[in-house]
Amino acid sequence: MKNKHFYSHVVDTTSISIEIADMDLTQDERVHLLSLAESNIHHAVLDTVLSELPQEDKKEFLRHVRDDNHDKIWDLLKTKAENIENKIRKTAEALKAELLKDIEETKAKK
Repeated sequence: MKNKHFYSHVVDTTSISIEIADMDLTQDERVHLLSLAESNIHHAVLDTVLSELPQEDKKEFLRHVRDDNHDKIWDLLKTKAENIENKIRKTAEALKAELLKDIEETKAKK
């Protein structure tokens, strides 16, 4: 089920997968919840990247994402967005921490 995103080497969602697997849910519910978590991370990463890119480079970036061309994405990001891997990592880690906290709170209520 794992999608390979251009930032997959920077962002690891294993901890979320493990916590969701440990919840008292059906397999379909687990898959859906993990999909939602990964979607939230994906959108947060895209938002971070787009906020770092100059206006004229945003369409090109989105074209490369649509085409799933990781090499061209990183060529663009490395020349147009300073320290982007760390910014992506920081965004994803903050969101993962929030999601893990929500999962723990949900488990504690049951």
